[in-house]
Amino acid sequence: MDQIILVINPGSTSTKLAVFKNEVQTHATSLHHSSDELARFAEIVDQKEYREQVTEKWLEQEGIPMESLTAIVGRGGLLAPIPGGTYRINETMVEVMAAGSYGKHASNLGALIAYGLSSRLGIPAFIVDPVVVDELAPVARISGNPKIERISIFHALNQRANAKKAAERLGRPYHELNLIVAHLGGGISVGAHMQGRIVDVNQALSGEGPFSPERVGSVPTDALVHYFFDRGCTKAQLMRELVGRSGLVAHVGTNDSREIIARMQDGDEKAAFYYEAMCYQIAKEIGRISTVFCGIVDQIVLTGGLAYSNELVESVRERVEFIAPVTVMPGENELEALAFGALAVLRGDEEAKEY
Repeated sequence: MDQIILVINPGSTSTKLAVFKNEVQTHATSLHHSSDELARFAEIVDQKEYREQVTEKWLEQEGIPMESLTAIVGRGGLLAPIPGGTYRINETMVEVMAAGSYGKHASNLGALIAYGLSSRLGIPAFIVDPVVVDELAPVARISGNPKIERISIFHALNQRANAKKAAERLGRPYHELNLIVAHLGGGISVGAHMQGRIVDVNQALSGEGPFSPERVGSVPTDALVHYFFDRGCTKAQLMRELVGRSGLVAHVGTNDSREIIARMQDGDEKAAFYYEAMCYQIAKEIGRISTVFCGIVDQIVLTGGLAYSNELVESVRERVEFIAPVTVMPGENELEALAFGALAVLRGDEEAKEY
């Protein structure tokens, strides 16, 4: 039986949609929502009905009957920390995301829309590897202060999907391999995939690991404390600066790597220096996390939008290839990863988890 899967990936101002027939993507779009359209909604969760309607309208325009769908999969949002995998969307999950119990974010809408549509159609709905996937080894949670625990927030969906692809290329099961996967985008996360579990990873959202095009990464503790108190920042002001206004955009005025590379090619030494500094920190993070495996690593995988940059890839490769061979899988591939996660459950290759 063919599986016709609708994939829903909401962002702050867009809704990415795709339809897959088994492994093949047959339709896809990215619907933009203007600030005026969204301004009438007091809370993100209030956008559910509106985004549900634009999803149905798109399916109608593409000539895809709702009744032809066999499953719907949405981008996983902010939940309590959970192990990775494909989860069946249930009422408990919906209640948590609708209430914003662990945070209010557009990604929460993925599960809410998927559940609403699937309930009407009588078909299953899933999420796959949300950002709160937590498989950290107990020792990886420890910081130097017992009141501060390291937590797991990272690009779990894209990391796991590309780790499995790397395993396929090697002709070996994912759960038998030691892989380092670096997601390189607006945020940067470097994960240790130890025989199927992501046992260590930097907290990529708000301050560990390499700086990125727009995030601060790890910074000296004393300097951060002085910065906060000397300027009298509120918590919200400081977080806005560290997440969104730091990294390359703070150093060179843009978070667009294509623009930076063009400036480098035109002889901009400042742009070249800070781009190289980011590459240096990425490589250093890969080297750091290789110690989790005692140096026994089967493959290093570079993925995410920045992996399209040959300059970045070669700068990182020359520093880390002594650890393990480097495979480059550029792009995010989130729609495909969501579809394939659902497909594995529908075919009985994996069992859906319950939240």
